[in-house]
Amino acid sequence: MKSQDETLEEWCRSLLQAYELEDVQVDINAILSLAGVAAHSVVRPAAPLTTFIAGYAAGLAAGSGSSAEAGSMDKALAVARALASDYDAEAAGTPGE
Repeated sequence: MKSQDETLEEWCRSLLQAYELEDVQVDINAILSLAGVAAHSVVRPAAPLTTFIAGYAAGLAAGSGSSAEAGSMDKALAVARALASDYDAEAAGTPGE
């Protein structure tokens, strides 16, 4: 039986291949860490939303040439992590789970 890490790596490769992005490097642990911060600092459903928007922002930055691929992903993850870490769900009127 495959480990969770092996399954995630295989799934990541499958997705990248499906989108013809085989040469893109994905830091699975950084993305999962960001999802965890968003889930615990905002609300649980913020995890997939945050990672999607960070990835989209990174893609736009890389596509426009304003940042290299790796740099755009690092920057997008850092911005999302800082925002989620600073977010106070209770102050916003949305108590955490």
